[in-house]
Amino acid sequence: MVAGRYRLRSVLGSGSMGTVWSAYDEFLHRQVAVKEMKVPPGIPASQADELRERTLREARAIAVLSHPNVIILHDVAREDDQPFVVMELLPSRSLAHILRDHGPLTVGQAAAVGIAVASALEAAHAAGITHRDVKPGNVLVASDGRIKLTDFGIARNVSEATMTRTGIMLGSPAYIAPEVASGGAVTPAADLWGLGATLFAAVEGAPPYDADGDPLETVGKVVNGKVPKPKAGPLAEVIGALMKKEPGRRITLREVRHRLYPLQTKTPLDLFGPELFRTPDGKKTSAQPDATDTQIIKTVLPEKDTAKPEKKAEASSSELAADPGPLPFLRPPAPPPSSGPPTVFVPAPPRPARRSSTATAVLVAVAILLFLLAAGGGFALARAVGGQSLLPPDAAPRTPSNGVTDVPAPSLVQQSGDASYATGNGGQFGLQVPEGWQKFVAPHTTSKFGASTAVQYVSPDGRRSLRVERLAKYFTQYPDDSEYIGWLRESYPGNAFVLDGPTPLPGGKGSTLTYRLAEGGTLPEGNGGGGTRVTFMNLVRASTSLWILSVTVPAEQENSGRQDVFDRVASTLSVSD
Repeated sequence: MVAGRYRLRSVLGSGSMGTVWSAYDEFLHRQVAVKEMKVPPGIPASQADELRERTLREARAIAVLSHPNVIILHDVAREDDQPFVVMELLPSRSLAHILRDHGPLTVGQAAAVGIAVASALEAAHAAGITHRDVKPGNVLVASDGRIKLTDFGIARNVSEATMTRTGIMLGSPAYIAPEVASGGAVTPAADLWGLGATLFAAVEGAPPYDADGDPLETVGKVVNGKVPKPKAGPLAEVIGALMKKEPGRRITLREVRHRLYPLQTKTPLDLFGPELFRTPDGKKTSAQPDATDTQIIKTVLPEKDTAKPEKKAEASSSELAADPGPLPFLRPPAPPPSSGPPTVFVPAPPRPARRSSTATAVLVAVAILLFLLAAGGGFALARAVGGQSLLPPDAAPRTPSNGVTDVPAPSLVQQSGDASYATGNGGQFGLQVPEGWQKFVAPHTTSKFGASTAVQYVSPDGRRSLRVERLAKYFTQYPDDSEYIGWLRESYPGNAFVLDGPTPLPGGKGSTLTYRLAEGGTLPEGNGGGGTRVTFMNLVRASTSLWILSVTVPAEQENSGRQDVFDRVASTLSVSD
């Protein structure tokens, strides 16, 4: 019982942001839906409070909307200081479940969905609300023909300061707009992209972007990859006009409705027949997120900036950020000026008497001469002791692959991390990481190996990344790492993926391999250029766990990626299990 009034009955759905229950209002005697706030594991207390506040903002966002295509908000209740949002219960199935169980929609069905969602977003934008998470999982289709947009849980009212903290990204990676994924301002145009991506999934049966459920890789494709095109059809032009990387070039919601109305030849009641509602909802749980799920990607500042973590954490949660925080492919913004104690001005001591200009010049000349003699003598002594010539060696310019200048070798700094999943045991590691690379932690789930945690370090320009992942208890099921390597081969199309190796690591501790992956879908001749990325990987056995250390760089930086980053970093990895 919640708030002495709402009796929870059964779980309708669960995700990283909360659990939705079917409930009964014992005061008004009606069925309702109750959303219970859920704090993901590993979120600090200060950020958990912000997520609870976000739930209340959800209530305020929905409360101002009154539209046939938007789920109605009834109440906000509290139980043990936890907020519960009480909403209209719509007997329905999500568009994501319909696509999963029945495949792509017909032209008329997709048009009906597009018209309904566009109408809901028009009402939201008129109220100053950006939904920000438009996707098939948030579109509900009822057997009586009603189509409604739900879950404004991460909606952002533009009249309020955003709750998105620096270091946290909220959203569904496969449907997030490029400008949001690259740290730009959140505007209503982001919902236009989400609508286009939803229609893409409706006609294709799959999201426009997905990297095996890996949120960081998926976001990278959204930001840096080409915009995918749906198959030719009546909706292709509308989808293409919505999925423009430049927000200002996307067509308006009104134009979307004008273009889709002629394609909806029947009413939604006739378009969505009873056969779509006979199959019960699927068995996917929140422990197995996919590309359509809202996810939290937590960023961690470099250790050199966290000398006083307690004070830093307290400061970071004292006020709301003005804009969404940075993502793995941008340099983080500079921190705000310190708000420390006021400056105290102390009178300067009296100046001593000045010496003459001639004496000063003589002293400076003597000091310079002594410095040059000391430096030259020290250099000559060091070269002589080492048995080397006193003449400098000839400069040997780097000759990288593809004739492209490699980046200089970075300096390394010691880092530590935790690759345990949720509150699992073990998973601590240490290694040296290129200085200035930003640290990110995100969940990673595969159907074969289950849930894990990926710790990733990304270069300031976003083009190179270092990744550490641990598959706990891998060797209790498989005798060696060949099962993982086979899964890696099957994860990518044959014409876009080439694997070199594996070869054994010294001491029989595992394997090392290299693979090339074409971002555009087909590897060009020579396995380089054209958006090709190269990954160097070590698979290391530690007790029953398989540790995966990889460095990914553009193909034109293959030489420096291996010599200056991977070879140097791999030798410093130490793990506990």
